[in-house]
Amino acid sequence: MKSMNRREFLKTLGLSISALALNQTLSGCTDRTSPINQQLPTIEPARQPTSSTTQQMGPANSTNPSAPVQVPSGSPDLVVARNGEPEEMVRRAISALGGMQRFVSQGSKVIIKPNICVAYHTYEYAATTNPWVVGALVKLCLEVGANQVQVLDFPFGGTIDEAYSKSGIAEQVKLAGGEMVGMPRFKFVRTEIPLGKDLREADIFDDVLKADVLIDVPIAKHHSLAQLTMGMKNLLGVILDRAAIHRNMGQRLADLTSRIKPNLTVVDAVRILVDNGPTGGNLADVKKLDTIIASPDIVAADSYGTTLFGMRPDDLSYIKAAAAMGLGNSDLKAIRIEEINVGA
Repeated sequence: MKSMNRREFLKTLGLSISALALNQTLSGCTDRTSPINQQLPTIEPARQPTSSTTQQMGPANSTNPSAPVQVPSGSPDLVVARNGEPEEMVRRAISALGGMQRFVSQGSKVIIKPNICVAYHTYEYAATTNPWVVGALVKLCLEVGANQVQVLDFPFGGTIDEAYSKSGIAEQVKLAGGEMVGMPRFKFVRTEIPLGKDLREADIFDDVLKADVLIDVPIAKHHSLAQLTMGMKNLLGVILDRAAIHRNMGQRLADLTSRIKPNLTVVDAVRILVDNGPTGGNLADVKKLDTIIASPDIVAADSYGTTLFGMRPDDLSYIKAAAAMGLGNSDLKAIRIEEINVGA
């Protein structure tokens, strides 16, 4: 009898230990596969494939449910506003296109991409976008119900904080109610460019791909390699490897534009840099034009911008390549243009 009790005790003890081990094993499997743990953020290398390599997201997705698609009847293709203060010119130009509500829906996440390439000079030197132009766009987006308006760029000269501050853009964005954000390298993701003829993939900032609305706000200026920097060239600020674009620049800029096509392009020509771009540094190279160009067609905006420098659209290889790919209209005679004299 005593021996039987011992066996029963050992058997019972063994069953208890097995049950406890099984329970721990099952609990561990549940933790690893639970929705809560699946949603935890992970940091992956910039070249690690993500959903953006197979899905068209954000501004490049014409079926994005957050993006308005109805174009007001009779709206021009492009608006040029002149002879006014920066904010007033922006407001008049966007109003003539049908209002910011044409581009931004209630609750949208908007990214505004100005040119903040360096921290060397203030806006008077025309190397960076006019801060009041950017501030006006932030206000307009919030006025029509945008949930979030972020402003960003990836400077190649100076730190990001220095560039944001020196340009004056950080101050105006804050006053307007927007948010300046950094562009950490781990958030650049390897992304396919399905329509690309030469550039078939690039490391693109993920937030740009996922935004509901992308507004491109370049300053019009001379560039030693591209001849001019405007809307399409300004998109280099959302990719990691800019040097890759410098090989066969015309076609590769067009290829990049096919993947990151902004909903709206607003060219700042309040001051233009006519020589020694893209960084400038001499006020003698700056010409004050007090002009804003706005269009949902980035190719049309860049095409009109060439006229500010006494050039033609066909003078720029990236405009020709983009037009050939059907990304926009470079024929200024075929574009409906409305000109507004704000100071009249």
